[in-house]
Amino acid sequence: MTKQEKVTFIIDTLNKLYPETSIPLNHKDPYTLLIAVLLSAQSTDVGVNKITPILFEIADNPYDMVKLKVEEIREIIKPVGLSPMKSKGIHGLSKILISSYNGKVPISFEALESLPSVGHKTASVVMSQAFNIPAFPVDTHIHRLMYRWGLSTGKNVSQTEKDAKKLFPKELWNKLHLQIIYYGRNYSPARGWILEEDSITIQIGRKSVLKEYHKKTLKK
Repeated sequence: MTKQEKVTFIIDTLNKLYPETSIPLNHKDPYTLLIAVLLSAQSTDVGVNKITPILFEIADNPYDMVKLKVEEIREIIKPVGLSPMKSKGIHGLSKILISSYNGKVPISFEALESLPSVGHKTASVVMSQAFNIPAFPVDTHIHRLMYRWGLSTGKNVSQTEKDAKKLFPKELWNKLHLQIIYYGRNYSPARGWILEEDSITIQIGRKSVLKEYHKKTLKK
């Protein structure tokens, strides 16, 4: 298959499997999405969704959040990990939203990425899912699958994002990145991967990846 044929096959397969895509992080507006995505760094969505109802019951907007001490935020979010950095980030960005943006989340990559603890991936998720502006946030699942599918070198997430944006139509980015995440979790995980259940990789996978998989399987 050519790269373009691979892209068409991926899109068609994912649309059949995931015709509708909901955001896996519970939220109600751009602010709560921003906080949830920030919390999800090196954490699972399931873990974050257990914590955010507790946090958002106390503070679901920047004005209430800054009333809390950093230590209080840290105590609530401790189960998701990296709580010292994340609690400072949440408190700090909430102060900036109030002082610079009238308490609203800005609709700008530059503005979002200037906020404490907000990197490019977090900004991309907020822009795409809160404001419907085309973006292609690359998480570990997308990074892994773009390499397995022979669509990116896998050197770093920045390169993977550039490659994905070149290959996939812009109007599909916001839905497609979620579809790939769901597919990675369900059919092509990093651990416990069963190639026979992975209908995309078994068809278009990078030859070296398939060879390594079969080599490991024969050893078992």
